[in-house]
Parts: sequence; C-alpha cells; structure tokens
Amino acid sequence: MRIESVFAHCDIPCKIYDPVSAQIAGLTVVRLLSLMANLSANEKTSLENQHEMSRLTAQKEEHASLVKSEIATIWGDYFKKNHLEQYSEIHDVSHSIMAKASTCKQSMAIDRGLELVELLNDFAEIFWSSKSIKCERVVCPYPPELSIVRPILAKA
Repeated sequence: MRIESVFAHCDIPCKIYDPVSAQIAGLTVVRLLSLMANLSANEKTSLENQHEMSRLTAQKEEHASLVKSEIATIWGDYFKKNHLEQYSEIHDVSHSIMAKASTCKQSMAIDRGLELVELLNDFAEIFWSSKSIKCERVVCPYPPELSIVRPILAKA
C-alpha cells in the first residue's frame, strides 16, 4: 500500500494569518523613534537620559525585528503560487519591508519609520485583497496617530 505525501502550508497549519501584528510593530517603531527624537532634543546627557535612550533603542530594534518576522511568515507560509501570479508585486513589497525594517534598526530617522508603516499598509492591502476582503485606512486612536489598513469585516 502506497501512502501519499501531503504538505502543510505552514508549520502547524494554523490558517491564522493577519498582518496586524506587523503593522502594530511598525507603528511602535515610529512611536519609539519619536520618543527618541524628543529625548535627544533634550540637551541633558544624564545617566538617566542615557538609560532611557538605551531602553528606547532596544525596544525599537525588537519591534523592527518583529515586523520582519511577521512579514516573512506570511510571505513564506501564506502566499502560494496562485497568489504570486496574481499579486506579483508581493515579492518587492515584502523585500522592501525587510530592508526598511533593517534601516529602522540602524537609524533614528523618523521618516524611515513612516516609510515602513506605508509599506506595511501596502502589504496589508495585498494580503486582504488575496482573501477577497475589502479593507480601509483608518487613523489609529493612539500615538503616533497614523493611518493603518484594516479589513472591513462582516457584522455578526
């Protein structure tokens, strides 16, 4: 008797994919960059300020890494051949997110964080479109109060 091989699309497979974790991490990067800019504008170089800058930097880098991890998982596990044919730009968008997140880790420039959030929104639009789910851009009710793409879910 021959046993046919089967392959799951992810490690579990969980079928739970959502770019929102990456988007929140991207917003957090922007917020941390803003806090870092405010702290560096303060001319005091006290040990307390140095400690705060170290903490902000560590968190910024952790959240930028989370962006990369979340996007790599969706890019690698969710998007299949049929998606890639229909949304061929997903490779460029995903790679750009990886590069921009790395740049955010290396820099204190808030513009780079804003660009990262915009790329994440582009990714989210492609992702939701691939599921035939409409989405919208809304301003988050918390700092940094940027627009984020979210799905329009049916009411229960």
